[in-house]
Amino acid sequence: MTIEEELFRKTKIDFDKISKYGFKKDKSLYKYSKNIMNNTFRVDVEIDNAGIVKGKIYDLAFGDEYTNFRVEDSTGSFVGQVKDEFKNILIDIKNKCFTNEIFLFEQANRIAKAIKEKYGDEPEFEWEKFPGFATFRNKDSKKWYGLIMNLEKSKLGESSTDEVEIINIKLEPDEIEVLLKQDGFYPAYHMNKKNWITIILNETLSDEKIMNLIDKSYSYTVINKNSAKNEWIVPANPKYFDIDEALKESNTIMWKQTTDIKVNDIVYIYVGKPYSSIMYKFRVIEANIPYKYKDENLKIQKAMKIDLLVRYKKGKLSFDRLKDFGVNAIRSQRYMPLALSKYINENM
Repeated sequence: MTIEEELFRKTKIDFDKISKYGFKKDKSLYKYSKNIMNNTFRVDVEIDNAGIVKGKIYDLAFGDEYTNFRVEDSTGSFVGQVKDEFKNILIDIKNKCFTNEIFLFEQANRIAKAIKEKYGDEPEFEWEKFPGFATFRNKDSKKWYGLIMNLEKSKLGESSTDEVEIINIKLEPDEIEVLLKQDGFYPAYHMNKKNWITIILNETLSDEKIMNLIDKSYSYTVINKNSAKNEWIVPANPKYFDIDEALKESNTIMWKQTTDIKVNDIVYIYVGKPYSSIMYKFRVIEANIPYKYKDENLKIQKAMKIDLLVRYKKGKLSFDRLKDFGVNAIRSQRYMPLALSKYINENM
Protein backbone atom coordinates (compact mmCIF):
# COMPACT_ATOMS: atom_id res chain seq x y z
CA MET A 1 0.00 0.00 0.00
CA THR A 2 1.41 3.41 -0.97
CA ILE A 3 1.75 6.37 1.39
CA GLU A 4 -1.18 8.02 -0.38
CA GLU A 5 -3.41 4.96 -0.15
CA GLU A 6 -2.69 4.57 3.54
CA LEU A 7 -3.31 8.23 4.41
CA PHE A 8 -6.48 8.66 2.36
CA ARG A 9 -8.24 5.40 3.29
CA LYS A 10 -11.78 6.04 4.51
CA THR A 11 -11.86 9.65 3.36
CA LYS A 12 -14.04 11.64 0.97
CA ILE A 13 -12.85 14.61 -1.05
CA ASP A 14 -14.49 18.05 -1.00
CA PHE A 15 -13.74 19.51 -4.43
CA ASP A 16 -14.70 23.03 -3.37
CA LYS A 17 -12.04 22.90 -0.67
CA ILE A 18 -9.22 21.67 -2.89
CA SER A 19 -9.79 24.62 -5.25
CA LYS A 20 -9.53 27.01 -2.31
CA TYR A 21 -6.47 25.13 -1.08
CA GLY A 22 -4.62 25.93 -4.29
CA PHE A 23 -5.22 23.01 -6.63
CA LYS A 24 -5.58 23.94 -10.32
CA LYS A 25 -7.87 22.06 -12.68
CA ASP A 26 -6.05 20.54 -15.69
CA LYS A 27 -8.46 18.50 -17.82
CA SER A 28 -9.55 15.61 -15.58
CA LEU A 29 -6.96 16.26 -12.85
CA TYR A 30 -6.50 18.71 -9.99
CA LYS A 31 -2.83 19.63 -9.53
CA TYR A 32 -0.85 21.22 -6.72
CA SER A 33 2.89 21.83 -6.28
CA LYS A 34 5.06 22.94 -3.39
CA ASN A 35 8.82 23.25 -2.93
CA ILE A 36 10.42 21.64 0.12
CA MET A 37 13.85 21.31 1.74
CA ASN A 38 14.95 24.88 0.93
CA ASN A 39 13.79 24.57 -2.68
CA THR A 40 15.84 21.41 -3.20
CA PHE A 41 12.78 19.33 -4.12
CA ARG A 42 9.30 19.93 -5.50
CA VAL A 43 6.26 17.91 -4.46
CA ASP A 44 3.57 17.48 -7.12
CA VAL A 45 0.17 16.21 -6.00
CA GLU A 46 -2.58 15.13 -8.40
CA ILE A 47 -6.18 14.25 -7.56
CA ASP A 48 -8.52 12.75 -10.13
CA ASN A 49 -12.30 13.07 -10.35
CA ALA A 50 -12.72 9.97 -8.18
CA GLY A 51 -10.72 11.59 -5.37
CA ILE A 52 -7.66 9.34 -5.87
CA VAL A 53 -4.51 11.09 -4.65
CA LYS A 54 -1.06 10.55 -6.18
CA GLY A 55 2.14 12.38 -5.42
CA LYS A 56 5.64 12.67 -6.81
CA ILE A 57 8.86 14.36 -5.72
CA TYR A 58 11.30 15.98 -8.17
CA ASP A 59 14.95 16.89 -7.59
CA LEU A 60 15.04 20.52 -8.78
CA ALA A 61 18.80 20.49 -9.40
CA PHE A 62 18.57 17.70 -11.97
CA GLY A 63 14.87 17.68 -12.92
CA ASP A 64 14.61 13.96 -12.18
CA GLU A 65 11.94 12.24 -10.11
CA TYR A 66 13.19 11.32 -6.64
CA THR A 67 11.88 7.89 -5.55
CA ASN A 68 14.20 6.79 -2.73
CA PHE A 69 11.65 7.77 -0.10
CA ARG A 70 9.31 5.02 -1.37
CA VAL A 71 11.84 2.23 -0.88
CA GLU A 72 10.72 0.37 2.25
CA ASP A 73 14.17 -0.65 3.44
CA SER A 74 15.83 2.70 2.65
CA THR A 75 17.79 4.16 5.54
CA GLY A 76 19.32 7.48 6.43
CA SER A 77 18.14 10.69 8.03
CA PHE A 78 18.01 12.56 4.71
CA VAL A 79 15.64 10.10 3.04
CA GLY A 80 13.54 10.08 6.21
CA GLN A 81 13.35 13.88 6.20
CA VAL A 82 12.20 13.96 2.56
CA LYS A 83 9.56 11.33 3.31
CA ASP A 84 8.32 13.25 6.35
CA GLU A 85 8.04 16.49 4.34
CA PHE A 86 6.05 14.65 1.66
CA LYS A 87 3.72 13.09 4.23
CA ASN A 88 3.20 16.42 6.03
CA ILE A 89 1.95 17.99 2.80
CA LEU A 90 -0.46 15.10 2.20
CA ILE A 91 -1.68 15.20 5.81
CA ASP A 92 -2.36 18.92 5.52
CA ILE A 93 -4.33 18.35 2.30
CA LYS A 94 -6.24 15.54 3.97
CA ASN A 95 -7.12 17.62 7.03
CA LYS A 96 -8.24 20.64 5.01
CA CYS A 97 -9.81 19.09 1.90
CA PHE A 98 -11.14 15.68 2.93
CA THR A 99 -13.65 14.35 5.45
CA ASN A 100 -13.27 11.07 7.30
CA GLU A 101 -15.62 8.20 6.40
CA ILE A 102 -16.61 5.09 8.35
CA PHE A 103 -16.01 2.65 5.51
CA LEU A 104 -13.75 2.47 2.47
CA PHE A 105 -16.27 2.73 -0.35
CA GLU A 106 -19.14 5.09 -1.05
CA GLN A 107 -21.92 2.53 -1.17
CA ALA A 108 -20.95 1.05 2.20
CA ASN A 109 -21.04 4.53 3.73
CA ARG A 110 -24.41 5.32 2.13
CA ILE A 111 -25.88 2.06 3.41
CA ALA A 112 -24.54 2.75 6.93
CA LYS A 113 -26.09 6.22 6.80
CA ALA A 114 -29.43 4.81 5.60
CA ILE A 115 -29.42 2.23 8.42
CA LYS A 116 -28.79 4.95 11.00
CA GLU A 117 -31.58 7.13 9.59
CA LYS A 118 -34.07 4.24 9.51
CA TYR A 119 -33.25 2.29 12.68
CA GLY A 120 -31.00 4.62 14.65
CA ASP A 121 -28.25 1.99 14.80
CA GLU A 122 -24.56 2.84 14.49
CA PRO A 123 -21.99 0.32 13.20
CA GLU A 124 -20.14 -1.46 16.00
CA PHE A 125 -16.47 -2.30 15.39
CA GLU A 126 -16.04 -5.26 17.72
CA TRP A 127 -12.77 -6.88 16.57
CA GLU A 128 -9.35 -5.29 17.00
CA LYS A 129 -7.92 -7.86 14.59
CA PHE A 130 -10.44 -6.86 11.91
CA PRO A 131 -10.83 -3.07 12.15
CA GLY A 132 -12.89 -2.91 8.94
CA PHE A 133 -15.57 -5.33 10.20
CA ALA A 134 -18.67 -3.70 11.69
CA THR A 135 -21.91 -5.19 12.98
CA PHE A 136 -25.36 -3.63 12.96
CA ARG A 137 -27.40 -4.68 15.98
CA ASN A 138 -31.03 -4.15 16.98
CA LYS A 139 -30.76 -1.97 20.08
CA ASP A 140 -33.72 -3.72 21.75
CA SER A 141 -33.04 -7.39 21.09
CA LYS A 142 -29.23 -6.96 20.75
CA LYS A 143 -29.28 -9.28 17.72
CA TRP A 144 -27.28 -8.69 14.54
CA TYR A 145 -29.06 -8.01 11.29
CA GLY A 146 -26.05 -6.94 9.24
CA LEU A 147 -22.27 -7.24 9.11
CA ILE A 148 -20.10 -5.11 6.82
CA MET A 149 -16.62 -6.45 6.03
CA ASN A 150 -13.71 -5.44 3.80
CA LEU A 151 -11.83 -8.24 2.06
CA GLU A 152 -10.20 -9.32 -1.18
CA LYS A 153 -12.73 -10.16 -3.88
CA SER A 154 -10.99 -13.51 -4.28
CA LYS A 155 -12.50 -14.51 -0.92
CA LEU A 156 -15.87 -14.55 -2.69
CA GLY A 157 -14.62 -17.00 -5.30
CA GLU A 158 -13.62 -14.38 -7.88
CA SER A 159 -10.20 -14.16 -9.55
CA SER A 160 -9.65 -10.50 -8.61
CA THR A 161 -7.58 -9.58 -5.55
CA ASP A 162 -9.07 -6.05 -5.41
CA GLU A 163 -10.35 -4.95 -2.02
CA VAL A 164 -14.15 -4.75 -1.73
CA GLU A 165 -16.74 -4.27 0.98
CA ILE A 166 -19.67 -6.60 1.54
CA ILE A 167 -22.64 -6.86 3.87
CA ASN A 168 -23.99 -10.12 5.27
CA ILE A 169 -27.73 -10.18 6.02
CA LYS A 170 -30.21 -12.83 7.15
CA LEU A 171 -32.98 -14.05 4.80
CA GLU A 172 -35.22 -17.06 4.25
CA PRO A 173 -33.39 -20.02 2.62
CA ASP A 174 -35.75 -20.03 -0.38
CA GLU A 175 -35.05 -16.37 -1.11
CA ILE A 176 -31.31 -16.89 -0.70
CA GLU A 177 -31.44 -19.67 -3.29
CA VAL A 178 -33.11 -17.32 -5.80
CA LEU A 179 -30.81 -14.34 -5.11
CA LEU A 180 -27.63 -16.38 -5.52
CA LYS A 181 -28.46 -16.70 -9.22
CA GLN A 182 -28.28 -12.90 -9.60
CA ASP A 183 -25.29 -10.57 -9.90
CA GLY A 184 -24.09 -8.98 -6.67
CA PHE A 185 -24.97 -11.90 -4.38
CA TYR A 186 -22.64 -14.56 -2.96
CA PRO A 187 -22.85 -17.41 -0.43
CA ALA A 188 -22.47 -15.92 3.04
CA TYR A 189 -18.83 -15.21 3.84
CA HIS A 190 -17.86 -16.76 7.21
CA MET A 191 -21.50 -17.20 8.28
CA ASN A 192 -24.24 -19.81 8.05
CA LYS A 193 -24.90 -20.09 4.32
CA LYS A 194 -28.39 -21.48 4.84
CA ASN A 195 -29.72 -18.39 6.59
CA TRP A 196 -27.30 -15.61 5.59
CA ILE A 197 -26.21 -14.15 2.26
CA THR A 198 -23.41 -11.81 1.15
CA ILE A 199 -24.13 -8.68 -0.90
CA ILE A 200 -21.22 -6.86 -2.55
CA LEU A 201 -21.24 -3.09 -2.02
CA ASN A 202 -19.70 -1.95 -5.31
CA GLU A 203 -22.72 -0.33 -7.00
CA THR A 204 -23.80 -3.62 -8.64
CA LEU A 205 -27.10 -3.31 -6.75
CA SER A 206 -29.02 -0.13 -5.95
CA ASP A 207 -29.11 1.20 -2.40
CA GLU A 208 -32.90 0.83 -2.48
CA LYS A 209 -32.78 -2.88 -3.27
CA ILE A 210 -30.14 -3.50 -0.60
CA MET A 211 -32.13 -1.58 2.03
CA ASN A 212 -35.28 -3.54 1.16
CA LEU A 213 -33.38 -6.75 1.88
CA ILE A 214 -31.88 -5.29 5.07
CA ASP A 215 -35.45 -4.54 6.20
CA LYS A 216 -36.18 -8.26 6.00
CA SER A 217 -33.03 -9.11 7.95
CA TYR A 218 -33.93 -6.51 10.58
CA SER A 219 -37.40 -8.02 10.97
CA TYR A 220 -35.83 -11.22 12.37
CA THR A 221 -34.37 -9.24 15.27
CA VAL A 222 -37.54 -7.42 16.32
CA ILE A 223 -38.89 -8.41 19.71
CA ASN A 224 -42.42 -9.72 19.38
CA LYS A 225 -44.77 -7.53 21.38
CA ASN A 226 -46.38 -10.74 22.54
CA SER A 227 -43.13 -11.95 24.12
CA ALA A 228 -42.22 -11.81 27.78
CA LYS A 229 -39.07 -9.68 27.62
CA ASN A 230 -37.48 -11.08 30.78
CA GLU A 231 -38.31 -14.75 30.12
CA TRP A 232 -36.43 -17.11 27.83
CA ILE A 233 -36.61 -20.60 26.37
CA VAL A 234 -33.18 -22.20 26.25
CA PRO A 235 -32.46 -25.50 24.46
CA ALA A 236 -30.48 -28.34 26.02
CA ASN A 237 -29.13 -31.50 24.41
CA PRO A 238 -29.30 -34.45 26.84
CA LYS A 239 -26.61 -36.25 24.82
CA TYR A 240 -24.02 -33.72 25.99
CA PHE A 241 -25.22 -32.61 29.44
CA ASP A 242 -27.24 -34.40 32.12
CA ILE A 243 -29.11 -31.66 33.98
CA ASP A 244 -30.63 -34.02 36.58
CA GLU A 245 -27.17 -35.30 37.45
CA ALA A 246 -25.85 -31.76 37.82
CA LEU A 247 -28.79 -30.79 40.04
CA LYS A 248 -28.00 -33.61 42.46
CA GLU A 249 -25.03 -31.60 43.66
CA SER A 250 -26.69 -28.17 43.72
CA ASN A 251 -29.82 -26.38 42.53
CA THR A 252 -27.50 -23.74 41.08
CA ILE A 253 -25.68 -24.55 37.84
CA MET A 254 -23.64 -22.73 35.18
CA TRP A 255 -25.09 -22.42 31.68
CA LYS A 256 -23.91 -21.11 28.33
CA GLN A 257 -25.18 -17.58 27.58
CA THR A 258 -25.55 -16.26 24.01
CA THR A 259 -28.13 -13.48 24.37
CA ASP A 260 -28.63 -10.38 26.48
CA ILE A 261 -30.01 -12.26 29.48
CA LYS A 262 -29.93 -10.31 32.75
CA VAL A 263 -29.95 -11.09 36.46
CA ASN A 264 -33.47 -12.08 37.68
CA ASP A 265 -34.59 -13.11 34.19
CA ILE A 266 -36.45 -16.42 34.02
CA VAL A 267 -35.01 -19.28 31.95
CA TYR A 268 -37.09 -22.28 30.87
CA ILE A 269 -34.91 -25.19 29.80
CA TYR A 270 -36.23 -27.13 26.81
CA VAL A 271 -34.65 -30.61 26.72
CA GLY A 272 -34.39 -32.14 23.25
CA LYS A 273 -35.02 -35.72 22.11
CA PRO A 274 -36.04 -38.12 23.51
CA TYR A 275 -37.83 -35.72 25.91
CA SER A 276 -38.71 -32.78 23.60
CA SER A 277 -40.22 -30.82 26.48
CA ILE A 278 -39.66 -27.83 28.72
CA MET A 279 -38.58 -29.55 31.91
CA TYR A 280 -37.09 -26.85 34.17
CA LYS A 281 -37.63 -23.27 35.24
CA PHE A 282 -34.63 -21.32 36.55
CA ARG A 283 -33.94 -17.78 37.73
CA VAL A 284 -30.73 -16.07 36.60
CA ILE A 285 -28.67 -15.07 39.62
CA GLU A 286 -25.52 -14.00 37.72
CA ALA A 287 -25.03 -13.13 34.04
CA ASN A 288 -22.28 -12.31 31.50
CA ILE A 289 -19.65 -14.37 33.30
CA PRO A 290 -16.42 -14.75 31.23
CA TYR A 291 -16.17 -18.48 30.64
CA LYS A 292 -13.81 -20.00 28.07
CA TYR A 293 -14.62 -23.58 27.11
CA LYS A 294 -14.43 -25.55 23.88
CA ASP A 295 -14.78 -29.18 22.86
CA GLU A 296 -16.00 -30.99 19.76
CA ASN A 297 -19.64 -30.34 20.68
CA LEU A 298 -19.65 -27.04 22.54
CA LYS A 299 -17.99 -23.63 22.58
CA ILE A 300 -18.63 -21.19 25.45
CA GLN A 301 -17.40 -17.60 25.66
CA LYS A 302 -19.69 -16.35 28.44
CA ALA A 303 -21.97 -18.05 30.93
CA MET A 304 -24.74 -17.38 33.41
CA LYS A 305 -25.47 -18.88 36.80
CA ILE A 306 -29.04 -20.14 37.13
CA ASP A 307 -30.99 -21.32 40.18
CA LEU A 308 -33.72 -23.98 39.93
CA LEU A 309 -37.29 -22.87 40.67
CA VAL A 310 -39.54 -25.61 39.22
CA ARG A 311 -39.29 -29.04 37.60
CA TYR A 312 -41.93 -30.06 35.06
CA LYS A 313 -42.96 -33.61 34.24
CA LYS A 314 -41.94 -34.98 30.88
CA GLY A 315 -44.59 -34.29 28.26
CA LYS A 316 -46.50 -31.64 30.20
CA LEU A 317 -44.86 -28.92 28.10
CA SER A 318 -44.04 -30.98 25.02
CA PHE A 319 -42.95 -29.46 21.71
CA ASP A 320 -46.38 -30.23 20.24
CA ARG A 321 -47.94 -28.22 23.09
CA LEU A 322 -45.49 -25.37 22.59
CA LYS A 323 -46.46 -25.12 18.91
CA ASP A 324 -49.96 -24.12 20.04
CA PHE A 325 -48.32 -20.94 21.35
CA GLY A 326 -46.31 -20.21 18.20
CA VAL A 327 -43.08 -21.92 19.20
CA ASN A 328 -42.14 -23.72 16.00
CA ALA A 329 -38.40 -24.02 16.56
CA ILE A 330 -35.98 -23.87 19.50
CA ARG A 331 -32.54 -23.71 17.92
CA SER A 332 -31.06 -21.13 20.29
CA GLN A 333 -31.96 -18.98 23.29
CA ARG A 334 -35.19 -17.15 22.43
CA TYR A 335 -37.90 -15.09 24.09
CA MET A 336 -40.78 -16.85 25.80
CA PRO A 337 -44.20 -16.07 24.22
CA LEU A 338 -46.31 -14.09 26.67
CA ALA A 339 -49.31 -16.39 26.23
CA LEU A 340 -47.16 -19.47 26.96
CA SER A 341 -45.67 -17.84 30.05
CA LYS A 342 -49.15 -17.05 31.31
CA TYR A 343 -50.35 -20.60 30.60
CA ILE A 344 -47.41 -22.17 32.48
CA ASN A 345 -47.73 -19.94 35.50
CA GLU A 346 -51.49 -20.45 35.76
CA ASN A 347 -51.61 -24.19 35.09
CA MET A 348 -48.32 -25.75 36.17
